[in-house]
This record gives sequence, C-alpha cells and structure tokens, in this order.
Amino acid sequence: MNPFIWQRNNADAVVSEARKLITKQLPQDARRQFLRRGLTLGGLALLSGCRIDDSATAEAALTRISRVNDAVQGWLFDGSRLAPTYPDSMIARPFPFNAFYAESEVPRVDAGSYRLEVSGLVADKRRWQLHELRALPQHSQVTRHICVEGWSAIGKWGGPRFGDFLRAVGADLSARYVGFQCADSYYTSIDMATALHPQTLLALDWDGQPLPPRYGFPMKLRMPTKLGYKNPKHITAIFVSNTYNRGYWEDQGYNWFGGS
Repeated sequence: MNPFIWQRNNADAVVSEARKLITKQLPQDARRQFLRRGLTLGGLALLSGCRIDDSATAEAALTRISRVNDAVQGWLFDGSRLAPTYPDSMIARPFPFNAFYAESEVPRVDAGSYRLEVSGLVADKRRWQLHELRALPQHSQVTRHICVEGWSAIGKWGGPRFGDFLRAVGADLSARYVGFQCADSYYTSIDMATALHPQTLLALDWDGQPLPPRYGFPMKLRMPTKLGYKNPKHITAIFVSNTYNRGYWEDQGYNWFGGS
C-alpha cells in the first residue's frame, strides 16, 4: 500500500476515535460547536499543544493525535528542500531573547573547560572541545527563526553542519533520533532526517561573532526547518538513539516533530 494512504487511513481512524473520546468531556454547547467545526488533520497542530481538561482519556486521545501528526510531518519532510535565506540587511539586531527563564538566568559556560559529550550509536565517544568543533568546515546562513508563540526574526548563524559532525563521530545514520542535553537543563530530540539536512548547523557564531551567552553559548542547534523550541541552546551532550525521546516543551504537550 502507498505509505501516504496508510498514514491517511490510520490518521482517520485515530481522529474518529479521538472525536468520540474528547466530545464526552465537553459541555453540551461546546460539544455541538466542536462537532460542527470538526476535528481533522488540519487541526491536529492546534490541538496537540493544548489541554482540553484534566481527563486522562482526553489526554490519551490528544497524545495519539499528536503522534499521527508527527508521523505525517516526518513522511512529508524533504531532506533536500531548503528553507529561504535572506540578505544581511534583513538581520534582526538585536535578535530577540527567548527562553523558559529570564535573561538574567542565562547559564555561563566556561569556554576553556567546555567538553561536548557524545554518546549512543556512535563509534567515537570522545568529548569535543570548542576549537575542535571550529576545525570542522564552517558554514553560514541567514534564515528566519519562527517561534510557536507567533513571532519570527531573521538571524545569521555560523558553524559546522550537524551532518558533518555526525559523520565525523561515526554516528549510525540509519538511527531514528538524535537527542540533546543543555546547560540550562533544557532537553529535546529530533529525527535523523532533519539532523542531516544541509541547513542544520551546530551554531558557534551569531552575526559573524562567537555566539553570545544570551543566544546559546557555547553552541546551539540551528534548524530553519523547525520551530524555535526545537532549536536547543547551550548544548552539552548529544546522543544518537533508536529510542523515542521527547523534550522539555514536548513533555508539556507541544508537537514533537515541530516543523516550521
């Protein structure tokens, strides 16, 4: 069977089940409005980041919807399709600060003692220093950062392609996931196809200068193909795995794939 048809049929079944479960939790007036508008694949992204109530049944339905949404986004993702790029004249200066904490709480990582931990399905598990990361071929891009909160800004990022780094450490490129741990206690994970996308960078620079602490020093993952919350800052550890991992915001209901 065509995989898209399978995904569509499976999604329809889950959506039908979810409609029944969720509408049981709503007051009569809200139920009629919900059914009138309908729950379709077009509404999955909106529902997957919201709580309807505290019912475990409703939450389970939304989790299943979100998983289908992830699968469809992953199937549609084109690893050769590039996000738009822009001239330097369009760079937002200053670029907005955004995190789950105040700017005064930005972690301060010492460059001299920094070591990037690499683990999981990789051949070379040694720790990387910053000068070794800078010794890899460097690339620069001016791309748009899109925040799930509704704003966007254009920035200039520089560093090695993540795909080059994964090949340098002998990562199993057939593995499904790559996860990240950060100095600010943030964590997330992405699919391998996005990790290998040519615009996915281990960003060490911002606007031609070493990455400032407020933007993620010593290193952030820059992916113009994903929403901002999928771009972790202050990365201290990377692991390659076939085990499904979520993330800081994903554990609070945000969509895992997070494509922009």
